[in-house]
Amino acid sequence: MSFLEARGLAKTYGGAEVPVEVFSSFDMTVERGEMLAIVGPSGIGKSTLLHLLGGLDRPSGGTIRLDGRNLTSMTNDELARFRNASVGFVFQFHHLLPEFRAVENVAMPGWIGRIDRQEALRKASALLEELGLTGRMQHFPNQLSGGEQQRVAIARALLTDPQLFLADEPTGNLDFATSERVFELMRSCHLKRGLTSVIVTHNQELAARCDRVIEMKQRNFAGDEHHGAE
Repeated sequence: MSFLEARGLAKTYGGAEVPVEVFSSFDMTVERGEMLAIVGPSGIGKSTLLHLLGGLDRPSGGTIRLDGRNLTSMTNDELARFRNASVGFVFQFHHLLPEFRAVENVAMPGWIGRIDRQEALRKASALLEELGLTGRMQHFPNQLSGGEQQRVAIARALLTDPQLFLADEPTGNLDFATSERVFELMRSCHLKRGLTSVIVTHNQELAARCDRVIEMKQRNFAGDEHHGAE
């Protein structure tokens, strides 16, 4: 059994009168420790797929299993606990809380998960140091560059030692040099921690440096895939 499996996955939005079908029968697997890239045109359903895989949204049909656990059969409370403990998310827009300092933003998932406040701050500080932000821990988000904010978001995603790391266009708003730095940091964290990672990106060059690439070409797709970095 693969670490992450989606079988017969379907997602439809909207009411009965004008439903919008994103996909109706989708299968995919991700092996433990793999870094998978998902590419494809805007509006094809890449972000929707990522939200389903991470339990941010529920499918209209089909099943998702992570390490043998059936996400689609979980209650809302069980799914919330699963997301907080097992999944780290990074988005194109970092969604940092403006009223909290960088280290507090990173510690937030720990506080939500009822980790000791000081322990969460200690761990957040260590992550920020690892990501090259030692001198920026006490800064507020509006005092950080775009690349620094995204590194804070990566640190926040890693705080709870997730099994699954999901990133939706994590370099989409960054210039080339900053995109390279952020991607290399994600790759380093992936390898160091033995993460299983799924990254949605429009950047074909970055995608090719992942272990495998799935290209979404049309709705109701099975997906074309090829191997990236060895």
